[in-house]
Amino acid sequence: MRFVRGRRASILQSCCTMSESHAIRCYDYVNAPYERVRDALRADALGLLDRATTVATTRAEKVGAGLRVQVGSLEVGTHATITLHDMTEDASAPGIHGPRTRLMIEWQATRAPSLFPVMKAQLSVYPLSAEETQLDFLGDYLPPGSVVGAAVDALVGRRIAEATVHQFVQDVSARLREVVAKK
Repeated sequence: MRFVRGRRASILQSCCTMSESHAIRCYDYVNAPYERVRDALRADALGLLDRATTVATTRAEKVGAGLRVQVGSLEVGTHATITLHDMTEDASAPGIHGPRTRLMIEWQATRAPSLFPVMKAQLSVYPLSAEETQLDFLGDYLPPGSVVGAAVDALVGRRIAEATVHQFVQDVSARLREVVAKK
């Protein structure tokens, strides 16, 4: 799994317009044909995203998805509401040989949203080979707007956001592996 960070005014113009947002890119793989991964997403994308990110002990009580990350010996987590804005499939995408499915997603903390960043992202799924599919996450996160939020973001917020995205993509990949293995 790899991710790249950067700073841009807006990288997902069809999804969001943010000033002072931070770009995060992360990817992982599913050892299954693209068509099976795509079909699993078509069948229940939001449910899959939600189940992939819900902490096991809170599944029965969840309000949204549980986003969590380990920072040193401290686990930071919050419940988040994940919204799927759009899901499209391109028969042939620029720079990709073959089809691509894109999911425009957003998440925000369910409780105390002013203390946590808002993430708006595109999750792309496309074939790498006949038996391997790539998940590519490209998102913008907007740090909390308060003075305290900006200070926390400068100290640890970016690392937490990157680690959260990394964990999210790993969780989605793992859940997709489980779903396509059952077919």
